Amino acid sequence: MTSPQPSTQRRFISLWTLGGLTPLQLGRNVFEQIIANQVLGRAAELAFYFLFALFPLILLMLTAFGLVAAHRVQLQSHFLSYFEDFLPPTAFQLLQTVATELAEHANGKKLTFGIVTALWSISGGISSMISALNLAYRVRETRNWFNVQAISIGLSLLIPILLFAVLLMMLMGVRFVDLAGSDLRLPLLVVHAWKWLPAIFAVTVSCSLIYYYGPDLKERRRETWFSPGSTFGAFVWLAASFGFRMYLQFFNHYSYSYGSLGAVMILLIWLYVTALAYLIGGEINAEIERAVEREQFPATNR
Repeated sequence: MTSPQPSTQRRFISLWTLGGLTPLQLGRNVFEQIIANQVLGRAAELAFYFLFALFPLILLMLTAFGLVAAHRVQLQSHFLSYFEDFLPPTAFQLLQTVATELAEHANGKKLTFGIVTALWSISGGISSMISALNLAYRVRETRNWFNVQAISIGLSLLIPILLFAVLLMMLMGVRFVDLAGSDLRLPLLVVHAWKWLPAIFAVTVSCSLIYYYGPDLKERRRETWFSPGSTFGAFVWLAASFGFRMYLQFFNHYSYSYGSLGAVMILLIWLYVTALAYLIGGEINAEIERAVEREQFPATNR
């Protein structure tokens, strides 16, 4: 009589079950992978690309608002003031000053150069994220260079379009929320939440796009579109932005250490935290995927 063979049929296990891991076990495993994969250093590399892409991308957004909207000046002003809610004050002043100067002296050649620079910087950052995600999933890149670059450029085009659409909806909705808040006497928390919900949505979706198309995986989960990693990345970014902003209001020593470069350093640290949130979210998804594999096929993982 032959013994029954273990079933190799794949059964669906949600990533939200954490693959049977407790939150403490997951946190410990992710921390070990962060150290092993040098995530802290890769986040610094990614922050460098973010800095190069930030101002050309803002210039592109300001110009796009002028092309599609009648109330150009008002929308551009609302767009810049939106950053005030989650950027540290000193970094926001730097961002506002540089963006205003760029918008005032913008022309066709500078705009074209800005688009090319932003596209190059974003695609370079996404290529770096793809490499980091391959390390997180412990897979080797088998796609050729052109395919990887096509994915990077495609995401570089798609993510700004997503951001533009979300910001446009948010900016147009701010006036409605302000009117509804005054007429219906909505709580102040509800009014302010409207400004943060689109940001959380944009970060979550952009994380999901990169987590889904970035790593060289043979099988991709549709559930990656709303995964623990993308959700964690969005809320860590939100909490870090709030925390860093509050810290600088009471303990701002960067101007003493860096002088006039203090604002630049603060902006770089905020971009570094943003990059770290993206990469840690990818590590979380990869660790849960491995736990799910062990739960699905326990016989092959002994």
